[in-house]
Amino acid sequence: MAVQGPFKVTFGDVFPFGAFIKGGVEPVRDFDRSTKENFVQARDKESGELVWAVEVLDADPESKGTFKVKLSAPVQPVMPEAPAGFPFVPVEFDGLSVTPYVNSGTGRLAYSLKASAMRPANLKGGGGRSAGKDGGAATKDAA
Repeated sequence: MAVQGPFKVTFGDVFPFGAFIKGGVEPVRDFDRSTKENFVQARDKESGELVWAVEVLDADPESKGTFKVKLSAPVQPVMPEAPAGFPFVPVEFDGLSVTPYVNSGTGRLAYSLKASAMRPANLKGGGGRSAGKDGGAATKDAA
């Protein structure tokens, strides 16, 4: 098969209505190397950098639940500040990729989202989001 590994996508393809961080930036557990007593943080297979995750709310009114977006960085990424009056932090992700997989618990297709960086959302300029809502339809079942 010619296509292997994650699919590179734009932020607007996945989150045409925008995205908000819920919570903070958390280290991702390496389940193979961690024990009950000893937490070992996951490392990115390609870069070797530490892996971090943020819980994201999709601003699409038809979206259900939240998504985890993983970030690789040598140190914990700093979340942008929430604008006054916002309960969550509006963000955009650079270097976004989608990896489809079959959820072993449900047998359903799911998606893993990974980004190279996050930044404050461009609330005035549309932030590179696509105009229609169909752009994010492929990731509705993201896990």
